[in-house]
Amino acid sequence: MPHTRMTPSPAHPMPDMQKRPDHRRIPIAKVGVKDISYPIVVMDKNHSLQHTVARVNMYVDLPHHFKGTHMSRFVEILNRHREQIALDKLETILHEMKAKLGSDSAHLEIQFPYFIDKTAPVSGARSLMEYTCEFSASMTDTLDFVLGIKVPLTSLCPCSKELSRFGAHNQRSVMTVRVRYREFIWIEDLVELIEQCGSSPLFALLKREDEKYVTEHAYENPRFVEDMVREAWSRLAAEENIIWFSVETENFESIHNHSAYAAVELDRRLPGQHPSHQV
Repeated sequence: MPHTRMTPSPAHPMPDMQKRPDHRRIPIAKVGVKDISYPIVVMDKNHSLQHTVARVNMYVDLPHHFKGTHMSRFVEILNRHREQIALDKLETILHEMKAKLGSDSAHLEIQFPYFIDKTAPVSGARSLMEYTCEFSASMTDTLDFVLGIKVPLTSLCPCSKELSRFGAHNQRSVMTVRVRYREFIWIEDLVELIEQCGSSPLFALLKREDEKYVTEHAYENPRFVEDMVREAWSRLAAEENIIWFSVETENFESIHNHSAYAAVELDRRLPGQHPSHQV
């Protein structure tokens, strides 16, 4: 006898496996969809709109009595906010995730390339420099938002400069900074602060006179990876608007088969964590 496929009807709805109970009774902190490629719009400091493509992660918590979450609803929510995935829309999306998925908490992570118009230091040649930015937002009762950015830098080794008669080894570095703040911070302002923490900033376009300036500037500003995170700590701690930050720096060593790494963090919300209290 051939198999007969059941046609859903009000009398015979399709089974919902996700709503079935799970006998293990173990709650799940985060479940959802990861690495969705999606177009978003971001406003820059010049109040122009940048259209870019993000990688999006969406998660909710799952109570112990449900077998699974409804994965399709995440994408449906994202599609309802097509071309409106901007900073001021994140809270709305998180509210909708909690409501549609029946969860107590929701999490949204958006990583995207962001471009800043930079001017070469001597020639004035202009070019677009790419930075990787992150919006991380979560909500249980209130919104928690973290702005993150990865900034490439040049680092020149102080030890190599001290020991060598013919220069010093230098390499590209990446400083990753994440901040929580009271009042809005422009990505451009955060990048400008971070680019002062290495031996030299990076540029997408340099003429010969610019290359001379940049390499000599790096030579006059040698920095260990420890120097870089301490410099970032000092500059970020001086910004009273920033209530929490973390800094990670990785130097892709040019004469070693490993990277150098350092990290620091400050949370003003904790007792004794104000910069004036540091020994």
